[in-house]
Amino acid sequence: MRIYPIIYALPIILVLDPLFFQHGAKPALVNWSSRKSKSQQTSSCKKLMDPCCICNFLTSLFTWRRIMFGLISGAMFFLLTGIFFFLYGWDFLHEALLYHLTRTDPRHNFSIYFYHIYLHYEHELSNLEKLVSFLPQILVQLVLVFRFAQDFSFCFFVQTVAFVAFNKVMTAQYFVWFFCLLPLILPWTNMKLRGKGLVCILLWMAAQGHWLLWGYLLEFKGKNVFLQLWVAGLLFLAANTFVLINIIQQHTYSPVFQQSSYAASKKHVKQR
Repeated sequence: MRIYPIIYALPIILVLDPLFFQHGAKPALVNWSSRKSKSQQTSSCKKLMDPCCICNFLTSLFTWRRIMFGLISGAMFFLLTGIFFFLYGWDFLHEALLYHLTRTDPRHNFSIYFYHIYLHYEHELSNLEKLVSFLPQILVQLVLVFRFAQDFSFCFFVQTVAFVAFNKVMTAQYFVWFFCLLPLILPWTNMKLRGKGLVCILLWMAAQGHWLLWGYLLEFKGKNVFLQLWVAGLLFLAANTFVLINIIQQHTYSPVFQQSSYAASKKHVKQR
């Protein structure tokens, strides 16, 4: 059981749009066999970033399906939490949930924040320092969600990559979180393995290997290379960002549901 999938709640809420889900009718699936052109892909993506689209989302936020999704998800969360709290008490609540809200790991890891946490570990971080580490992560999440929510398998992938890359703590096990989503997006990428694909793979592995070299010198050889390790973390973040941008640029936007005929006609009447 993991906590991080809570970041998928917002794209799911966006997908539960009245334009796609009409009362008493099944949502219509997009014909994935007919791929979109680059211009169609760009225009479809921009619609979600349109201020009018965001405004419509805010005004129609509380729909029956969205409320039911929130109630059922919240009920299951509190039910499971309550059961294990009854069995194990405050130890469970702290280890499973509360610890992650205040976690500060002074041990070296891939995160760019580790060196600052290491230097100030004996002093509690100020609210401003906590905000600085949290703000980039939430801003990137919001941009990705509002841009790719309708293509939600791809949205989950880019969300997870960005969440891991900008997290306060990042270890190698976190990479499994987005590796398992790769099979869902590979059919829709235009990136060739012999071209940009190979470049991205080699760059990502080289940046990680560079960090591991300094980590080895610190952990096994006892060398004072904290600063070099932090710089290696910055380079690893740059490599993750480069790979993520290339994956987004080479992706064929593939929304799952298409707008219902009733919603489309109603929207057309409003525009007239």
